[in-house]
Amino acid sequence: MRLELKHISKSYDDKKVLEDISLELTEGVYGLLGPNGAGKTTLLNIICRLLKSSKGEIFFNGKPQSPDYYQYLGFLPQHFSYYPSFTGLDFLLYLADLKGMKKHEAKKESEKLLDLVGLSDVKKKKIASYSGGMKQRLGIAQSLLGNPKILILDEPTVGLDPKERIRFRNLISELSSNRIVILSTHIVSDLEAIAKEILILKDRKIREKGSGNQLLSLIEGKSWEVLVSEYQRNHFVQQFVVVNERVLPEGTLLRIVSDERPSSTAQAVAPSLEDLYLYYFREGAFL
Repeated sequence: MRLELKHISKSYDDKKVLEDISLELTEGVYGLLGPNGAGKTTLLNIICRLLKSSKGEIFFNGKPQSPDYYQYLGFLPQHFSYYPSFTGLDFLLYLADLKGMKKHEAKKESEKLLDLVGLSDVKKKKIASYSGGMKQRLGIAQSLLGNPKILILDEPTVGLDPKERIRFRNLISELSSNRIVILSTHIVSDLEAIAKEILILKDRKIREKGSGNQLLSLIEGKSWEVLVSEYQRNHFVQQFVVVNERVLPEGTLLRIVSDERPSSTAQAVAPSLEDLYLYYFREGAFL
């Protein structure tokens, strides 16, 4: 199974949004990482044929996109609309009907998917009564209708509590064994454990791509921890990219990403994906 993007570009009037993006994806999870406004949603909409690229082509298993390409797609957009008067089960049955699924098949698959995302107990309750996290899980369920081979998830963990996020990551990891999964996010912990490859989208282009370990090697020697006083803290926060800070009895422990050692007392530490994100997307960073 292979999804190929060849020289994809997108412009609105004179404004370039995406520029010359080429990728080859096979089974597994691909994390599309970038800040809000980086063009992640635009790229996903082009892959889903909801938006036409200005230049370039997309191929699935060696064939150009065609009307039957939709049967291979499952999509959870960032802002997904629900019918609040529907029950969770009725909503999936309605979407299954739109996909052309047979009634018996639709009922069986909808029940299975609701169980998969932990909504079996509330399947006959109206969506209006669902929490934000429950609605998001329902959105994930609908994206799996029809057993799609390409699964596109745009900011899928928004609204999920920590326990739900872990459950979601385990589910996506399981589903990716025979699917191409593209997961767009700005939350790096969503990708750390499950992404086969991470794609860094910045300033219209894919600037880096590779496994988590491959990308972390790019910032080896740029992650630091330093213990500072309350007075020193303000200076460090203003001068450096601070990933996090912990208040200890003896002072404040800062985690910093910097090309140079931030002070003589700073200790080098192993980099994390959160360090990587803040390093590449800090103000003034250039790739």
